[in-house]
Amino acid sequence: MDKSDLIHLLNEVAAGKIGVVAAGKQLFDLPYETLDYACVDHHRSLRKGFPEVIYGQDKTADQIRGIMEKMIVRENVVLATRVDSSKANQIVATIPAARYHEDARMLIWQNQKPALSGRGSILVISAGTSDIPVAKEALLTAQAMGNQVESIFDVGVAGIHRLLDHRERIQNAAVLIVVAGMEGALPSVVAGMVARPVIAVPTSVGYGASLGGLTALFAMLNSCSSNVAVVNIDNGFGAGYMAAMINRDFQDG
Repeated sequence: MDKSDLIHLLNEVAAGKIGVVAAGKQLFDLPYETLDYACVDHHRSLRKGFPEVIYGQDKTADQIRGIMEKMIVRENVVLATRVDSSKANQIVATIPAARYHEDARMLIWQNQKPALSGRGSILVISAGTSDIPVAKEALLTAQAMGNQVESIFDVGVAGIHRLLDHRERIQNAAVLIVVAGMEGALPSVVAGMVARPVIAVPTSVGYGASLGGLTALFAMLNSCSSNVAVVNIDNGFGAGYMAAMINRDFQDG
């Protein structure tokens, strides 16, 4: 339940279209609902404008499904990240409206397409094809949070002319997410082209000295472009969420 859902419910009560007891039942499990293995935070949409997101890695399919079943009663969108195909197949078998995105390892259930709440477009850029799974996690997250999202893939610094061919799209974006492994140089290049926030995502793509993404992480943290902020290694979800927060059209009341 988000802010608009709560306001609608209170207006229904005020207009006499729904009784106090019936309305109270819809609020009964706020702020959270306890399961044997989880405390489902139903209040998060009200606090933060988007529901709790399920981290699927190291959870069983039954645990992910159980949390989703509690959430879909109250939410318009539910995301589960880091879900492998075996778990996803088990979950979709009983929640067929959920859609699995294998490349991003994300499971998304939507009651309806989210209304656009962003002030501009978010552009997701990947340095290489191998970085696309992390980039897609960012893209799908930002989309689910009500943003117009575009993408440009495989335009790393080894062939910088490929990136420069998209100069107009890059400069028109409100927020940019740049995903890169190896030496992690691409976010600095992109940030030097725009007066916009750039969220850098290091990936674990690379040979031995990439140290599982640490080399890219350190390079991005040491960027000389002042408009770069960095999330954790392979954290496409975090980048997509932060980009959506930056791009959000905040409205009180």
